Amino acid sequence: MSGPTPLERIRRRLALAVGEHAVFDGWTMKAVESAAAEAGIDPAQARLAMPKDQAGLIRAYVAGVDEALEHYAAGADLPAMKIRARIRALVWQRLQIMAPAREAVRSALAILAMPHNLPLAAKLNWSSADLMWRLAGDTATDFNHYTKRLTLGAVYGSTLLAWIDDHSDDSAETSAFLDRRIDNVMQFEKWKGGWRRSADRRPSLARFLGRLRYPPR
Repeated sequence: MSGPTPLERIRRRLALAVGEHAVFDGWTMKAVESAAAEAGIDPAQARLAMPKDQAGLIRAYVAGVDEALEHYAAGADLPAMKIRARIRALVWQRLQIMAPAREAVRSALAILAMPHNLPLAAKLNWSSADLMWRLAGDTATDFNHYTKRLTLGAVYGSTLLAWIDDHSDDSAETSAFLDRRIDNVMQFEKWKGGWRRSADRRPSLARFLGRLRYPPR
């Protein structure tokens, strides 16, 4: 399999920096050019490598956050943690990666909230939750795969909104908020596991009808 193209390498290299410069320049080509100048990259190449629209720049930035989170996970001893601690660490680290671009993230959320960008917003939320579950070691492929990502997507989205407006020291209020939301997820997973176990013991209409059709001999 071929590796990334030169333009893809430039895009990856600039993704996070564009978000940081978007704090002052907005999600524009000016932010791209500022990031390129800081990195010593030819601005013409940078303009070719990066998307031209706001939504595209935000999507590239989120991809950069994803890549940084994967680097973090590769160096962290996540398998030694309980699943709750893994998810908590990954969500928190994601916020730390975005911290230098906090105000740009605020404007990005407003852009993604526009009606024509809602499909992209949903896709980015899902992919973020999916990545965090995969980095946490989740291998579910059944219905559980989808419910986990839906619940974590809701946790991540609400925590992101809390973090945007958090002015407490070291984002202490967001930290407490995240702990409460993670507790909710773990309680839901516990309830779901109990429900599945009890479902195996509950009378099944399908099994009952099957017995009527094919009575035991």
